[in-house]
Amino acid sequence: MTTLLRNCWYVALPGKDLKPGKMVHKKMLGEPVLVGRHEDGEVFAMRDICPHRGIPLQYGWIEGKDVCCCYHGWKFSSEDGRCREIPSLTEYDDLDISRIRVPTYPCREVQGNIWVYFAEDSKKELDPSTIPPVPTIPDFGKVSPGLSEIIHFACHIDHAIIGLMDPAHGPYVHSSWWWRSGPRKFRVKEKQYEPVPLGFRLVPYEMPVSARPYKILGNKVSIEIVFELPSVRTEILRGDRYSACLLTTITPIDETECIAFQSIYWTIPWMGLFKPLLSLLTRKFLAQDRDVVIQQQEGLVYDPPLMLIDDADTQAKWYFRLKQEYQKAQAENRPFKNPVEPRILRWRS
Repeated sequence: MTTLLRNCWYVALPGKDLKPGKMVHKKMLGEPVLVGRHEDGEVFAMRDICPHRGIPLQYGWIEGKDVCCCYHGWKFSSEDGRCREIPSLTEYDDLDISRIRVPTYPCREVQGNIWVYFAEDSKKELDPSTIPPVPTIPDFGKVSPGLSEIIHFACHIDHAIIGLMDPAHGPYVHSSWWWRSGPRKFRVKEKQYEPVPLGFRLVPYEMPVSARPYKILGNKVSIEIVFELPSVRTEILRGDRYSACLLTTITPIDETECIAFQSIYWTIPWMGLFKPLLSLLTRKFLAQDRDVVIQQQEGLVYDPPLMLIDDADTQAKWYFRLKQEYQKAQAENRPFKNPVEPRILRWRS
């Protein structure tokens, strides 16, 4: 399955990486996208190509609520993309410039990340009432992440997603002195899963006493993991004193590359002191996932049949079923029917 899901929100970049009055080019779902921020802090997104001579608008500048092209000064509204001014026109020209338009994308900044919505046809104007809400993390309000990391995956988004949700690769891929070292110790894991609107979740359960690092959140710490299409995974830890959340989203660049965005939120007031160390460990952890996926590509170029087994690969199977149903529901213009049913999964790791 190679189709990239549409009618979905994708993260373009962390909000902290885009300053007022600045614009940045992003390639998302194979399309050139210009993401910018006005001086008042409002964000916008539009196609990064001037319809006049094809030069990217990223080389231009922001003027009020408009974007100006660096080549001939054509000016376009960042709200609806319509042309507002062509400096070279004279009073003798008979041209309705309002009919010239750069396609725009719905763009929102939520909980510290800038999201862009991709419709089935990005060149058509959208009815705002048909756009779903941006994914959010419950219980964290409008807080921005304490830490944001980005990593590039040289693979199709499907392999990045099922690689990150894979519960059995940990003892082999994430073996480091700071995470897991020495002889591999396996035990049977037994977890309850259930469907959610566009995916599935690990039903919250209390962490075992042996999970000492989680004690900073309190004496009773529960964990809940939720995955929803197109590529949003939240891992929420709730204690009787503090809470923390790991948000991972993956945005396709095209059919062969994608970007993983990982945001960490916490309510621990002194956690910022450990931010440099936490950033280092997060990057190393993600890099281990990236490196094994790069190695995997050497075999995938021969298009081998893939073997997904129960129960360790059930989440990967669910992902493909969810994606297939989502595409069918969109094509048939009907409500989405979640194919996931409540189930206990067991595996050794």
